[in-house]
Amino acid sequence: MKKEYVMGNGAIALGALAAGVNLAAGYPGTPSSEIIETLAKRTNGEVYLEWSVNEKAAMEVACAGAYTGARAMVTMKQMGLNVAADPFMSLAYVGVKGGMVVVSADDPGPISSQTEQDTRRFGEFARVPVFDPASPEEAYEMVQDAFACSEKYGTPVILRPTTRVCHAYGTVDCRENSGPKEYEGFVKDSGRWVIFPKLANANHRMIEERNAVIGRDFSEYSFNTVTGSSRKAVVAGGVSYAYAREFMKDYPDYRLIRVATPYPFPEDFMLKALEGVDEVLCFEELSPFLEEKVLQLAGKHNLNIRVSGKLDGKVPAAGENSADIAAEAIGKFFGAPAARSGDYTDKPELPARPPVLCAGCPHRGAFYAVKKAMEGKKSYFCGDIGCYTLGNAMPLDMVDTCLCMGAGVTMAQGFSHMDEEGTAFAFIGDSTFFASGITGVVNAVYNEADMILCVLDNSTTAMTGHQPHPGTGRNIMGEIAPKVSIEKVLEGIGVSRIITADPLNLGESMAAVKECAGEKGVKAIIFRSPCIALSKPSEKCTIRENCVNCKLCIREIGCPALVTIDGQTAIDRNLCTGCGLCASVCPVDAIGGAGDE
Repeated sequence: MKKEYVMGNGAIALGALAAGVNLAAGYPGTPSSEIIETLAKRTNGEVYLEWSVNEKAAMEVACAGAYTGARAMVTMKQMGLNVAADPFMSLAYVGVKGGMVVVSADDPGPISSQTEQDTRRFGEFARVPVFDPASPEEAYEMVQDAFACSEKYGTPVILRPTTRVCHAYGTVDCRENSGPKEYEGFVKDSGRWVIFPKLANANHRMIEERNAVIGRDFSEYSFNTVTGSSRKAVVAGGVSYAYAREFMKDYPDYRLIRVATPYPFPEDFMLKALEGVDEVLCFEELSPFLEEKVLQLAGKHNLNIRVSGKLDGKVPAAGENSADIAAEAIGKFFGAPAARSGDYTDKPELPARPPVLCAGCPHRGAFYAVKKAMEGKKSYFCGDIGCYTLGNAMPLDMVDTCLCMGAGVTMAQGFSHMDEEGTAFAFIGDSTFFASGITGVVNAVYNEADMILCVLDNSTTAMTGHQPHPGTGRNIMGEIAPKVSIEKVLEGIGVSRIITADPLNLGESMAAVKECAGEKGVKAIIFRSPCIALSKPSEKCTIRENCVNCKLCIREIGCPALVTIDGQTAIDRNLCTGCGLCASVCPVDAIGGAGDE
Protein backbone atom coordinates (compact mmCIF):
# COMPACT_ATOMS: atom_id res chain seq x y z
CA MET A 1 0.00 0.00 0.00
CA LYS A 2 1.00 3.61 -0.45
CA LYS A 3 -0.48 6.70 1.12
CA GLU A 4 -1.89 9.50 -1.01
CA TYR A 5 -3.25 12.84 0.16
CA VAL A 6 -6.20 13.41 -2.16
CA MET A 7 -9.50 15.21 -2.57
CA GLY A 8 -12.62 13.15 -1.87
CA ASN A 9 -13.45 13.00 -5.57
CA GLY A 10 -9.91 11.83 -6.23
CA ALA A 11 -10.36 9.14 -3.57
CA ILE A 12 -13.50 7.91 -5.35
CA ALA A 13 -11.58 7.73 -8.64
CA LEU A 14 -8.69 5.85 -7.01
CA GLY A 15 -11.14 3.49 -5.33
CA ALA A 16 -12.77 2.77 -8.67
CA LEU A 17 -9.37 1.98 -10.19
CA ALA A 18 -8.59 -0.31 -7.26
CA ALA A 19 -11.92 -2.05 -7.96
CA GLY A 20 -10.90 -2.67 -11.57
CA VAL A 21 -13.28 -0.22 -13.25
CA ASN A 22 -13.44 -0.68 -17.04
CA LEU A 23 -15.64 2.24 -18.08
CA ALA A 24 -16.57 5.58 -16.56
CA ALA A 25 -18.90 8.17 -18.03
CA GLY A 26 -20.39 11.33 -16.60
CA TYR A 27 -21.52 14.89 -17.08
CA PRO A 28 -19.68 17.66 -15.20
CA GLY A 29 -21.53 19.07 -12.24
CA THR A 30 -20.22 20.50 -8.98
CA PRO A 31 -19.41 18.81 -6.63
CA SER A 32 -18.75 15.66 -8.71
CA SER A 33 -16.61 16.86 -11.64
CA GLU A 34 -13.14 15.91 -10.41
CA ILE A 35 -13.90 12.16 -10.35
CA ILE A 36 -13.73 11.75 -14.12
CA GLU A 37 -10.88 14.25 -14.36
CA THR A 38 -8.80 12.28 -11.85
CA LEU A 39 -9.47 9.07 -13.74
CA ALA A 40 -8.27 10.74 -16.93
CA LYS A 41 -4.94 11.56 -15.25
CA ARG A 42 -4.47 8.11 -13.71
CA THR A 43 -5.62 5.51 -16.25
CA ASN A 44 -3.03 5.61 -19.05
CA GLY A 45 -5.79 4.78 -21.51
CA GLU A 46 -6.66 1.44 -19.84
CA VAL A 47 -10.16 2.59 -18.84
CA TYR A 48 -12.68 3.95 -21.33
CA LEU A 49 -13.66 7.46 -20.21
CA GLU A 50 -16.04 10.05 -21.59
CA TRP A 51 -17.75 13.28 -20.77
CA SER A 52 -21.19 12.43 -22.13
CA VAL A 53 -23.50 15.09 -23.57
CA ASN A 54 -25.74 14.74 -20.50
CA GLU A 55 -26.37 12.45 -17.55
CA LYS A 56 -28.98 10.33 -19.34
CA ALA A 57 -26.47 9.50 -22.06
CA ALA A 58 -23.80 8.75 -19.47
CA MET A 59 -26.13 6.41 -17.56
CA GLU A 60 -27.02 4.48 -20.71
CA VAL A 61 -23.38 4.16 -21.85
CA ALA A 62 -22.39 2.82 -18.42
CA CYS A 63 -25.44 0.55 -18.36
CA ALA A 64 -24.36 -1.20 -21.57
CA GLY A 65 -20.87 -1.56 -20.16
CA ALA A 66 -22.27 -3.31 -17.09
CA TYR A 67 -24.37 -5.60 -19.33
CA THR A 68 -21.12 -6.99 -20.76
CA GLY A 69 -19.88 -7.95 -17.32
CA ALA A 70 -17.47 -5.01 -17.12
CA ARG A 71 -17.32 -2.74 -14.09
CA ALA A 72 -18.86 0.62 -14.98
CA MET A 73 -19.21 3.89 -13.11
CA VAL A 74 -21.34 6.92 -13.94
CA THR A 75 -20.87 10.28 -12.19
CA MET A 76 -23.08 13.34 -11.76
CA LYS A 77 -24.42 15.77 -9.20
CA GLN A 78 -27.80 15.23 -7.59
CA MET A 79 -29.63 17.34 -10.19
CA GLY A 80 -28.14 15.15 -12.91
CA LEU A 81 -29.83 12.08 -11.47
CA ASN A 82 -33.13 13.71 -12.43
CA VAL A 83 -31.95 13.82 -16.05
CA ALA A 84 -30.82 10.18 -15.83
CA ALA A 85 -33.92 9.01 -13.95
CA ASP A 86 -35.61 7.40 -16.97
CA PRO A 87 -32.92 4.81 -17.71
CA PHE A 88 -32.00 4.51 -14.03
CA MET A 89 -35.47 3.49 -12.88
CA SER A 90 -35.73 0.86 -15.61
CA LEU A 91 -32.18 -0.34 -14.96
CA ALA A 92 -33.12 -1.03 -11.36
CA TYR A 93 -35.71 -3.52 -12.67
CA VAL A 94 -33.52 -5.06 -15.38
CA GLY A 95 -30.37 -5.28 -13.29
CA VAL A 96 -26.75 -5.59 -14.38
CA LYS A 97 -24.14 -8.28 -14.96
CA GLY A 98 -20.94 -6.44 -14.05
CA GLY A 99 -20.71 -4.03 -11.16
CA MET A 100 -22.27 -0.63 -11.80
CA VAL A 101 -21.85 2.28 -9.40
CA VAL A 102 -23.86 5.48 -9.80
CA VAL A 103 -22.07 8.35 -8.06
CA SER A 104 -24.63 11.04 -7.29
CA ALA A 105 -22.96 13.86 -5.36
CA ASP A 106 -25.42 15.75 -3.17
CA ASP A 107 -25.02 19.47 -2.54
CA PRO A 108 -26.43 20.48 0.87
CA GLY A 109 -26.78 24.22 1.23
CA PRO A 110 -27.26 24.24 -1.69
CA ILE A 111 -23.87 25.69 -2.56
CA SER A 112 -23.98 25.44 -6.36
CA SER A 113 -27.33 23.83 -7.20
CA GLN A 114 -30.99 24.63 -7.72
CA THR A 115 -32.20 22.18 -5.05
CA GLU A 116 -31.09 20.30 -1.94
CA GLN A 117 -32.59 16.99 -3.02
CA ASP A 118 -31.49 13.91 -1.10
CA THR A 119 -30.22 11.01 -3.22
CA ARG A 120 -31.00 8.57 -0.38
CA ARG A 121 -34.65 9.19 -1.26
CA PHE A 122 -33.91 8.40 -4.90
CA GLY A 123 -32.24 5.16 -3.90
CA GLU A 124 -35.28 4.10 -1.91
CA PHE A 125 -37.59 5.22 -4.72
CA ALA A 126 -35.66 3.13 -7.27
CA ARG A 127 -35.16 0.27 -4.75
CA VAL A 128 -31.40 0.53 -5.23
CA PRO A 129 -28.76 0.18 -2.45
CA VAL A 130 -27.09 3.36 -1.18
CA PHE A 131 -23.64 3.87 0.40
CA ASP A 132 -23.08 7.11 2.33
CA PRO A 133 -19.38 7.94 3.00
CA ALA A 134 -18.32 10.38 5.72
CA SER A 135 -14.79 11.15 4.53
CA PRO A 136 -12.44 10.78 1.54
CA GLU A 137 -10.87 7.73 3.20
CA GLU A 138 -14.25 6.04 3.50
CA ALA A 139 -15.21 7.05 -0.05
CA TYR A 140 -12.14 5.18 -1.32
CA GLU A 141 -13.22 2.01 0.49
CA MET A 142 -16.94 2.33 -0.14
CA VAL A 143 -16.72 2.64 -3.92
CA GLN A 144 -14.98 -0.74 -3.92
CA ASP A 145 -17.61 -2.19 -1.60
CA ALA A 146 -20.31 -0.73 -3.84
CA PHE A 147 -18.90 -2.52 -6.89
CA ALA A 148 -18.80 -5.80 -4.95
CA CYS A 149 -22.39 -5.34 -3.74
CA SER A 150 -23.53 -4.50 -7.28
CA GLU A 151 -22.05 -7.68 -8.73
CA LYS A 152 -23.23 -9.87 -5.86
CA TYR A 153 -26.85 -8.81 -6.26
CA GLY A 154 -26.95 -7.86 -9.96
CA THR A 155 -28.14 -4.34 -9.24
CA PRO A 156 -26.84 -0.81 -9.81
CA VAL A 157 -25.65 0.75 -6.55
CA ILE A 158 -25.56 4.42 -5.53
CA LEU A 159 -22.57 6.06 -3.86
CA ARG A 160 -23.79 9.30 -2.29
CA PRO A 161 -20.94 11.64 -1.33
CA THR A 162 -21.85 15.21 -0.38
CA THR A 163 -19.96 18.43 -1.08
CA ARG A 164 -17.90 18.32 2.13
CA VAL A 165 -16.78 14.77 1.31
CA CYS A 166 -16.19 15.44 -2.39
CA HIS A 167 -14.06 18.52 -1.76
CA ALA A 168 -12.40 17.58 1.54
CA TYR A 169 -8.87 16.15 1.55
CA GLY A 170 -7.66 13.06 3.35
CA THR A 171 -4.80 10.57 3.43
CA VAL A 172 -5.85 7.37 1.72
CA ASP A 173 -4.11 4.00 2.00
CA CYS A 174 -4.14 3.00 -1.66
CA ARG A 175 -3.91 -0.63 -2.69
CA GLU A 176 -1.86 -1.62 -5.71
CA ASN A 177 -4.12 -1.64 -8.76
CA SER A 178 -4.31 -4.87 -10.71
CA GLY A 179 -5.78 -3.11 -13.73
CA PRO A 180 -9.27 -3.17 -15.23
CA LYS A 181 -11.40 -6.25 -14.60
CA GLU A 182 -11.53 -9.00 -17.20
CA TYR A 183 -15.08 -9.52 -18.40
CA GLU A 184 -17.01 -12.06 -20.47
CA GLY A 185 -18.79 -9.74 -22.87
CA PHE A 186 -22.46 -9.31 -23.67
CA VAL A 187 -24.50 -12.51 -23.86
CA LYS A 188 -27.73 -12.07 -25.78
CA ASP A 189 -30.82 -12.90 -23.75
CA SER A 190 -33.96 -10.92 -24.59
CA GLY A 191 -35.73 -12.47 -21.63
CA ARG A 192 -33.27 -10.70 -19.34
CA TRP A 193 -32.17 -7.51 -21.11
CA VAL A 194 -35.38 -6.38 -22.87
CA ILE A 195 -37.78 -4.79 -20.40
CA PHE A 196 -41.41 -5.78 -20.88
CA PRO A 197 -44.28 -5.48 -18.37
CA LYS A 198 -44.08 -9.22 -17.56
CA LEU A 199 -40.35 -8.96 -16.80
CA ALA A 200 -40.84 -5.78 -14.77
CA ASN A 201 -43.56 -7.40 -12.67
CA ALA A 202 -41.47 -10.47 -11.91
CA ASN A 203 -38.33 -8.44 -11.21
CA HIS A 204 -40.16 -6.06 -8.91
CA ARG A 205 -41.10 -8.99 -6.70
CA MET A 206 -37.51 -10.24 -6.84
CA ILE A 207 -36.15 -6.80 -5.93
CA GLU A 208 -38.29 -6.55 -2.78
CA GLU A 209 -37.18 -10.01 -1.64
CA ARG A 210 -33.55 -9.28 -2.51
CA ASN A 211 -33.49 -5.94 -0.69
CA ALA A 212 -34.49 -7.64 2.55
CA VAL A 213 -31.43 -9.86 2.14
CA ILE A 214 -29.21 -6.85 1.35
CA GLY A 215 -30.53 -5.13 4.48
CA ARG A 216 -29.38 -8.11 6.55
CA ASP A 217 -26.01 -8.03 4.81
CA PHE A 218 -25.71 -4.32 5.56
CA SER A 219 -26.35 -5.08 9.24
CA GLU A 220 -22.92 -6.74 9.25
CA TYR A 221 -21.21 -4.00 7.22
CA SER A 222 -18.08 -2.71 8.96
CA PHE A 223 -18.88 0.97 8.46
CA ASN A 224 -22.20 0.64 10.33
CA THR A 225 -20.95 1.18 13.87
CA VAL A 226 -22.09 1.95 17.41
CA THR A 227 -19.86 3.63 20.00
CA GLY A 228 -20.70 4.00 23.69
CA SER A 229 -23.57 2.74 25.83
CA SER A 230 -25.54 5.78 27.00
CA ARG A 231 -29.33 5.60 27.23
CA LYS A 232 -29.33 8.64 24.94
CA ALA A 233 -28.09 8.00 21.40
CA VAL A 234 -27.28 10.09 18.35
CA VAL A 235 -27.93 8.43 14.98
CA ALA A 236 -26.00 9.95 12.07
CA GLY A 237 -24.76 9.27 8.56
CA GLY A 238 -22.48 10.79 5.94
CA VAL A 239 -20.45 13.85 6.83
CA SER A 240 -22.96 14.63 9.61
CA TYR A 241 -21.55 11.59 11.40
CA ALA A 242 -18.08 13.17 11.24
CA TYR A 243 -19.42 16.38 12.81
CA ALA A 244 -21.25 14.43 15.51
CA ARG A 245 -18.24 12.23 16.29
CA GLU A 246 -15.95 15.26 16.60
CA PHE A 247 -18.33 17.02 18.97
CA MET A 248 -19.22 13.98 21.11
CA LYS A 249 -15.71 12.60 21.63
CA ASP A 250 -15.27 14.57 24.87
CA TYR A 251 -18.52 13.34 26.44
CA PRO A 252 -17.81 10.70 29.08
CA ASP A 253 -21.18 9.01 28.57
CA TYR A 254 -22.68 8.87 25.08
CA ARG A 255 -23.82 6.55 22.31
CA LEU A 256 -23.18 7.35 18.66
CA ILE A 257 -24.79 5.11 16.02
CA ARG A 258 -23.46 5.46 12.50
CA VAL A 259 -25.50 4.31 9.45
CA ALA A 260 -23.28 4.10 6.37
CA THR A 261 -25.80 2.18 4.23
CA PRO A 262 -29.11 4.02 4.59
CA TYR A 263 -30.92 1.84 2.04
CA PRO A 264 -31.87 -0.98 2.34
CA PHE A 265 -32.00 0.00 5.99
CA PRO A 266 -29.91 -2.32 8.25
CA GLU A 267 -32.72 -3.20 10.66
CA ASP A 268 -30.91 -5.95 12.59
CA PHE A 269 -27.94 -3.67 13.22
CA MET A 270 -30.16 -0.82 14.40
CA LEU A 271 -32.18 -3.05 16.74
CA LYS A 272 -28.98 -4.15 18.48
CA ALA A 273 -27.60 -0.60 18.51
CA LEU A 274 -30.75 0.71 20.21
CA GLU A 275 -30.79 -1.83 23.05
CA GLY A 276 -31.11 0.06 26.34
CA VAL A 277 -31.76 3.40 24.60
CA ASP A 278 -34.58 5.68 25.78
CA GLU A 279 -34.07 8.68 23.51
CA VAL A 280 -32.60 9.19 20.03
CA LEU A 281 -31.51 12.29 18.12
CA CYS A 282 -31.12 11.78 14.36
CA PHE A 283 -28.51 14.14 12.94
CA GLU A 284 -28.35 14.04 9.13
CA GLU A 285 -28.46 15.89 5.80
CA LEU A 286 -30.83 16.62 4.04
CA SER A 287 -34.19 14.96 4.64
CA PRO A 288 -35.27 13.09 7.81
CA PHE A 289 -34.46 9.77 6.13
CA LEU A 290 -32.79 8.01 9.06
CA GLU A 291 -35.26 9.60 11.47
CA GLU A 292 -38.21 8.12 9.60
CA LYS A 293 -36.50 4.72 9.42
CA VAL A 294 -35.88 4.71 13.18
CA LEU A 295 -39.49 5.77 13.81
CA GLN A 296 -40.73 2.95 11.57
CA LEU A 297 -38.48 0.49 13.35
CA ALA A 298 -39.72 1.64 16.75
CA GLY A 299 -43.32 1.24 15.66
CA LYS A 300 -42.72 -2.13 14.01
CA HIS A 301 -41.03 -3.60 17.10
CA ASN A 302 -42.91 -1.65 19.81
CA LEU A 303 -39.76 0.07 21.06
CA ASN A 304 -40.35 2.61 23.82
CA ILE A 305 -37.96 5.19 22.39
CA ARG A 306 -38.43 8.92 21.88
CA VAL A 307 -37.10 9.89 18.43
CA SER A 308 -36.12 13.48 17.63
CA GLY A 309 -34.52 15.24 14.69
CA LYS A 310 -35.79 17.27 11.78
CA LEU A 311 -39.44 16.30 12.20
CA ASP A 312 -39.73 17.94 15.64
CA GLY A 313 -37.36 20.84 14.93
CA LYS A 314 -34.43 19.62 17.05
CA VAL A 315 -32.26 19.61 13.90
CA PRO A 316 -32.65 22.22 11.10
CA ALA A 317 -35.07 20.98 8.45
CA ALA A 318 -33.06 22.40 5.55
CA GLY A 319 -29.55 23.51 4.72
CA GLU A 320 -26.08 22.13 5.25
CA ASN A 321 -25.01 20.73 8.61
CA SER A 322 -21.82 21.99 10.22
CA ALA A 323 -19.75 21.71 13.37
CA ASP A 324 -21.70 24.69 14.75
CA ILE A 325 -25.05 23.03 14.13
CA ALA A 326 -23.76 19.76 15.63
CA ALA A 327 -22.63 21.63 18.74
CA GLU A 328 -25.99 23.34 19.16
CA ALA A 329 -28.30 20.41 18.38
CA ILE A 330 -26.34 17.64 20.12
CA GLY A 331 -25.38 19.90 23.00
CA LYS A 332 -29.05 20.63 23.72
CA PHE A 333 -29.87 16.94 23.37
CA PHE A 334 -27.36 16.11 26.13
CA GLY A 335 -28.44 19.09 28.21
CA ALA A 336 -25.29 21.18 27.95
CA PRO A 337 -25.65 23.59 25.03
CA ALA A 338 -23.82 26.57 26.48
CA ALA A 339 -20.76 24.61 27.53
CA ARG A 340 -20.27 23.08 24.12
CA SER A 341 -21.57 25.42 21.42
CA GLY A 342 -19.43 28.41 22.40
CA ASP A 343 -16.26 26.70 21.22
CA TYR A 344 -17.64 26.48 17.68
CA THR A 345 -19.75 29.58 17.18
CA ASP A 346 -17.75 32.42 18.73
CA LYS A 347 -16.35 33.81 15.50
CA PRO A 348 -17.09 36.83 13.30
CA GLU A 349 -19.52 36.55 10.42
CA LEU A 350 -17.96 36.18 6.98
CA PRO A 351 -18.50 39.14 4.63
CA ALA A 352 -21.18 38.76 1.98
CA ARG A 353 -19.60 37.90 -1.37
CA PRO A 354 -22.29 37.31 -3.99
CA PRO A 355 -21.18 35.58 -7.21
CA VAL A 356 -20.73 37.78 -10.27
CA LEU A 357 -19.61 37.35 -13.86
CA CYS A 358 -15.82 37.58 -14.12
CA ALA A 359 -14.21 40.79 -15.30
CA GLY A 360 -14.03 40.55 -19.08
CA CYS A 361 -16.62 37.73 -19.29
CA PRO A 362 -18.11 37.80 -22.81
CA HIS A 363 -21.53 36.92 -21.38
CA ARG A 364 -21.72 40.41 -19.88
CA GLY A 365 -21.45 41.89 -23.38
CA ALA A 366 -24.16 39.58 -24.76
CA PHE A 367 -26.60 40.46 -21.98
CA TYR A 368 -25.88 44.17 -22.27
CA ALA A 369 -26.33 44.15 -26.05
CA VAL A 370 -29.76 42.51 -25.74
CA LYS A 371 -30.72 44.89 -22.95
CA LYS A 372 -29.80 48.00 -24.93
CA ALA A 373 -31.26 46.75 -28.21
CA MET A 374 -34.61 45.96 -26.55
CA GLU A 375 -34.74 49.05 -24.33
CA GLY A 376 -38.33 50.24 -23.95
CA LYS A 377 -39.76 47.08 -25.55
CA LYS A 378 -41.60 44.31 -23.75
CA SER A 379 -39.29 41.33 -23.50
CA TYR A 380 -38.94 38.05 -21.65
CA PHE A 381 -35.45 36.89 -20.69
CA CYS A 382 -35.34 33.16 -19.96
CA GLY A 383 -32.11 31.99 -18.37
CA ASP A 384 -30.48 28.63 -17.89
CA ILE A 385 -27.95 26.80 -15.72
CA GLY A 386 -24.34 27.96 -16.01
CA CYS A 387 -22.16 31.05 -15.53
CA TYR A 388 -24.76 33.06 -17.40
CA THR A 389 -27.28 32.55 -14.59
CA LEU A 390 -25.30 35.39 -13.01
CA GLY A 391 -26.81 37.69 -15.64
CA ASN A 392 -29.62 38.09 -13.12
CA ALA A 393 -27.43 40.31 -10.91
CA MET A 394 -27.74 44.07 -10.94
CA PRO A 395 -27.11 46.18 -12.87
CA LEU A 396 -27.66 43.78 -15.81
CA ASP A 397 -30.88 42.22 -14.39
CA MET A 398 -31.26 40.08 -17.53
CA VAL A 399 -32.53 36.73 -16.22
CA ASP A 400 -36.28 36.62 -15.57
CA THR A 401 -36.55 32.84 -15.18
CA CYS A 402 -34.22 29.95 -14.41
CA LEU A 403 -35.69 26.51 -13.76
CA CYS A 404 -33.34 23.73 -14.86
CA MET A 405 -30.89 22.88 -17.64
CA GLY A 406 -32.45 23.50 -21.04
CA ALA A 407 -35.68 24.95 -19.64
CA GLY A 408 -34.94 28.47 -20.86
CA VAL A 409 -35.35 27.36 -24.48
CA THR A 410 -38.77 25.85 -23.94
CA MET A 411 -40.01 28.43 -21.43
CA ALA A 412 -39.33 31.19 -23.96
CA GLN A 413 -41.72 29.35 -26.26
CA GLY A 414 -44.41 29.32 -23.59
CA PHE A 415 -44.11 33.09 -23.19
CA SER A 416 -44.21 33.60 -26.96
CA HIS A 417 -47.42 31.59 -27.30
CA MET A 418 -49.11 33.43 -24.43
CA ASP A 419 -48.04 36.97 -25.36
CA GLU A 420 -47.72 37.88 -29.04
CA GLU A 421 -46.74 41.46 -28.18
CA GLY A 422 -43.61 40.59 -26.18
CA THR A 423 -40.28 39.29 -27.50
CA ALA A 424 -39.07 36.09 -25.89
CA PHE A 425 -35.33 35.43 -25.49
CA ALA A 426 -33.69 32.18 -24.36
CA PHE A 427 -30.11 32.37 -23.10
CA ILE A 428 -28.15 29.11 -23.10
CA GLY A 429 -24.46 28.19 -23.02
CA ASP A 430 -22.70 26.10 -25.63
CA SER A 431 -22.22 23.10 -23.32
CA THR A 432 -25.82 23.27 -22.11
CA PHE A 433 -27.01 23.57 -25.71
CA PHE A 434 -25.56 20.13 -26.43
CA ALA A 435 -26.65 18.73 -23.06
CA SER A 436 -30.30 19.71 -23.07
CA GLY A 437 -31.02 22.58 -25.46
CA ILE A 438 -31.31 20.88 -28.84
CA THR A 439 -34.59 19.14 -28.04
CA GLY A 440 -36.14 22.46 -27.03
CA VAL A 441 -35.09 24.08 -30.32
CA VAL A 442 -36.68 21.19 -32.25
CA ASN A 443 -39.85 21.79 -30.24
CA ALA A 444 -39.75 25.52 -31.07
CA VAL A 445 -39.43 24.96 -34.82
CA TYR A 446 -42.03 22.19 -34.89
CA ASN A 447 -44.58 24.24 -32.93
CA GLU A 448 -43.83 27.49 -34.78
CA ALA A 449 -42.72 29.55 -31.80
CA ASP A 450 -41.64 33.16 -32.14
CA MET A 451 -38.46 33.49 -30.10
CA ILE A 452 -34.79 34.42 -30.18
CA LEU A 453 -32.29 31.80 -29.05
CA CYS A 454 -29.08 33.32 -27.69
CA VAL A 455 -26.28 30.75 -27.52
CA LEU A 456 -23.53 32.15 -25.30
CA ASP A 457 -20.63 30.23 -26.82
CA ASN A 458 -17.43 30.60 -24.76
CA SER A 459 -16.02 27.27 -26.03
CA THR A 460 -15.98 25.44 -22.71
CA THR A 461 -18.06 24.21 -19.76
CA ALA A 462 -16.97 27.13 -17.60
CA MET A 463 -19.11 26.83 -14.47
CA THR A 464 -17.90 23.35 -13.53
CA GLY A 465 -14.20 23.63 -14.34
CA HIS A 466 -13.73 24.09 -18.11
CA GLN A 467 -14.44 20.56 -19.26
CA PRO A 468 -14.59 19.89 -23.02
CA HIS A 469 -17.88 19.26 -24.83
CA PRO A 470 -18.92 18.26 -28.40
CA GLY A 471 -18.31 21.78 -29.68
CA THR A 472 -14.71 22.10 -28.45
CA GLY A 473 -13.08 19.56 -30.78
CA ARG A 474 -11.41 17.50 -28.04
CA ASN A 475 -12.45 14.86 -25.50
CA ILE A 476 -11.73 14.13 -21.82
CA MET A 477 -8.38 12.51 -22.71
CA GLY A 478 -7.28 15.64 -24.57
CA GLU A 479 -7.51 13.90 -27.93
CA ILE A 480 -8.78 15.59 -31.09
CA ALA A 481 -12.46 14.77 -31.57
CA PRO A 482 -15.04 15.71 -34.22
CA LYS A 483 -16.21 19.26 -33.56
CA VAL A 484 -19.96 19.60 -33.73
CA SER A 485 -21.04 22.91 -35.27
CA ILE A 486 -23.83 24.73 -33.43
CA GLU A 487 -24.68 26.61 -36.64
CA LYS A 488 -25.08 23.41 -38.63
CA VAL A 489 -27.17 21.80 -35.89
CA LEU A 490 -29.51 24.80 -35.93
CA GLU A 491 -29.65 24.76 -39.72
CA GLY A 492 -30.51 21.08 -39.70
CA ILE A 493 -33.32 21.67 -37.22
CA GLY A 494 -34.74 24.42 -39.43
CA VAL A 495 -34.03 27.64 -37.55
CA SER A 496 -34.98 30.45 -39.92
CA ARG A 497 -32.26 33.00 -39.07
CA ILE A 498 -28.81 32.35 -37.57
CA ILE A 499 -26.35 35.18 -36.85
CA THR A 500 -22.92 34.94 -35.23
CA ALA A 501 -21.71 37.99 -33.30
CA ASP A 502 -18.82 38.98 -31.04
CA PRO A 503 -20.37 39.87 -27.66
CA LEU A 504 -17.48 42.22 -26.89
CA ASN A 505 -18.37 44.24 -30.00
CA LEU A 506 -21.39 46.12 -28.70
CA GLY A 507 -22.46 47.63 -32.03
CA GLU A 508 -22.28 44.32 -33.91
CA SER A 509 -24.17 42.50 -31.17
CA MET A 510 -26.93 45.10 -30.88
CA ALA A 511 -27.43 45.05 -34.64
CA ALA A 512 -27.84 41.26 -34.56
CA VAL A 513 -30.46 41.53 -31.80
CA LYS A 514 -32.44 44.20 -33.62
CA GLU A 515 -32.35 42.22 -36.86
CA CYS A 516 -33.72 39.09 -35.18
CA ALA A 517 -36.32 41.03 -33.22
CA GLY A 518 -37.72 42.36 -36.49
CA GLU A 519 -38.46 38.88 -37.87
CA LYS A 520 -41.00 36.21 -36.97
CA GLY A 521 -40.21 32.59 -36.19
CA VAL A 522 -37.30 30.92 -34.44
CA LYS A 523 -34.10 32.96 -34.74
CA ALA A 524 -30.69 32.35 -33.21
CA ILE A 525 -27.77 34.57 -32.27
CA ILE A 526 -24.52 32.81 -31.44
CA PHE A 527 -22.53 35.17 -29.23
CA ARG A 528 -19.06 33.68 -29.67
CA SER A 529 -16.04 34.71 -27.62
CA PRO A 530 -13.72 32.51 -25.51
CA CYS A 531 -14.04 32.24 -21.74
CA ILE A 532 -11.82 34.86 -20.17
CA ALA A 533 -10.34 32.27 -17.80
CA LEU A 534 -9.01 30.32 -20.80
CA SER A 535 -7.96 33.12 -23.14
CA LYS A 536 -6.23 35.07 -20.33
CA PRO A 537 -5.48 38.33 -22.22
CA SER A 538 -2.86 40.60 -20.70
CA GLU A 539 -4.01 43.95 -22.11
CA LYS A 540 -5.66 46.52 -19.83
CA CYS A 541 -8.10 49.37 -20.22
CA THR A 542 -7.29 52.81 -18.86
CA ILE A 543 -9.26 55.86 -17.81
CA ARG A 544 -8.22 59.09 -19.50
CA GLU A 545 -8.03 62.56 -18.01
CA ASN A 546 -11.30 63.63 -19.68
CA CYS A 547 -13.34 61.30 -17.42
CA VAL A 548 -16.23 63.29 -15.90
CA ASN A 549 -16.74 60.69 -13.14
CA CYS A 550 -20.36 60.06 -14.17
CA LYS A 551 -19.92 56.40 -13.12
CA LEU A 552 -22.16 55.32 -16.01
CA CYS A 553 -19.75 52.47 -16.79
CA ILE A 554 -20.14 51.11 -13.27
CA ARG A 555 -23.92 51.50 -13.22
CA GLU A 556 -24.47 49.97 -16.67
CA ILE A 557 -22.38 46.81 -16.85
CA GLY A 558 -21.30 46.01 -13.29
CA CYS A 559 -17.82 44.77 -14.20
CA PRO A 560 -15.86 43.99 -10.99
CA ALA A 561 -12.78 45.66 -12.49
CA LEU A 562 -14.60 49.01 -12.45
CA VAL A 563 -14.22 50.53 -8.97
CA THR A 564 -14.16 53.87 -7.19
CA ILE A 565 -11.08 55.11 -5.34
CA ASP A 566 -11.63 58.15 -3.15
CA GLY A 567 -14.88 58.73 -5.04
CA GLN A 568 -13.21 58.68 -8.46
CA THR A 569 -13.96 56.03 -11.10
CA ALA A 570 -10.97 53.75 -11.59
CA ILE A 571 -9.97 50.43 -13.13
CA ASP A 572 -8.53 47.64 -11.01
CA ARG A 573 -5.63 46.50 -13.18
CA ASN A 574 -5.43 43.21 -11.31
CA LEU A 575 -8.89 42.31 -12.63
CA CYS A 576 -9.13 44.11 -15.97
CA THR A 577 -8.70 41.96 -19.06
CA GLY A 578 -8.88 44.73 -21.63
CA CYS A 579 -12.15 43.51 -23.16
CA GLY A 580 -13.11 47.11 -23.95
CA LEU A 581 -16.83 46.79 -23.15
CA CYS A 582 -16.61 49.68 -20.71
CA ALA A 583 -15.08 51.84 -23.46
CA SER A 584 -18.17 51.16 -25.58
CA VAL A 585 -20.39 52.39 -22.74
CA CYS A 586 -18.52 55.58 -21.81
CA PRO A 587 -20.45 58.66 -23.09
CA VAL A 588 -17.35 60.90 -23.24
CA ASP A 589 -14.83 58.46 -24.72
CA ALA A 590 -12.77 58.55 -21.55
CA ILE A 591 -11.81 54.88 -21.44
CA GLY A 592 -9.04 53.50 -23.58
CA GLY A 593 -9.67 49.99 -24.90
CA ALA A 594 -7.22 47.11 -25.02
CA GLY A 595 -3.84 48.18 -26.28
CA ASP A 596 -4.76 51.88 -26.09
CA GLU A 597 -2.77 52.88 -23.01
